[in-house]
Amino acid sequence: MQEKTGHARVVSRGNSQYHSLQNYEGDALVRGGMPYTFEFDLTNGILRCRLRGLVTDETLKDFFRTGADYAVRARPVAGVVDLSEVTSFDVSADTILEVANSTPVLPDPNLRRIIIAPSPETYGMMRMFEIQGEKKRPNLNLVRTETEAWTILNVQNPRFDPLGTK
Repeated sequence: MQEKTGHARVVSRGNSQYHSLQNYEGDALVRGGMPYTFEFDLTNGILRCRLRGLVTDETLKDFFRTGADYAVRARPVAGVVDLSEVTSFDVSADTILEVANSTPVLPDPNLRRIIIAPSPETYGMMRMFEIQGEKKRPNLNLVRTETEAWTILNVQNPRFDPLGTK
């Protein structure tokens, strides 16, 4: 159970309650100055995850851990990670390899996955992720634009609604 209190959030788990120092902005969890959002298109079964601003090693790892929770809740048939609003991608090659070798957020290898990475910096790092994780994520497509993503998924004008927080 959560209660919004200013820019922080209070989270209850079982009988314990803790105050998170994370900022709360709509359904964007702001961790270390890096917000990310999770949205779902119910008609097409697409989970879209967006990162914004500065992305670091810890941010990326946390994003993937959190994304796994949302994937379990939404049960998507496809997933899109959108890096269009990333302003700085300060992630090491070791972290990319670690995340690529980890259990996929969408564990079913047959699910369609797309990463939108428009900048040369993010595209190059995500290409490394794609190559390293190919056996675990055979249906991963790396694209530069949202239009390319929707074409691959054969979707026109998807309508996303924010997913509530855990």
